[in-house]
Amino acid sequence: MIKFSDYLEKKLKSNPKLAKNFWDGYEKFKIGVILKEARIQSGLSQDELAKKIHTTKSVISRIENHADDIRLSTLDKFAKALNKEIRISII
Repeated sequence: MIKFSDYLEKKLKSNPKLAKNFWDGYEKFKIGVILKEARIQSGLSQDELAKKIHTTKSVISRIENHADDIRLSTLDKFAKALNKEIRISII
């Protein structure tokens, strides 16, 4: 049986366009996952968080599942409502 990581590596090496699109999509997805995990760890539902930052549950859901064009001001509100801070680094 082949490991998924080996399969993925082989596919991405053989198709540079797929590799670029994959990692771009992964980074967008990862932001949403990080935000969702922070919300869950803070013990808030999407509805409770939405009320804290004066928006709707559907907006929170969209941020967590499709964080492809999220504003820094929105990230800041999200973090502050969870008593967290945003750190950005360029490596």
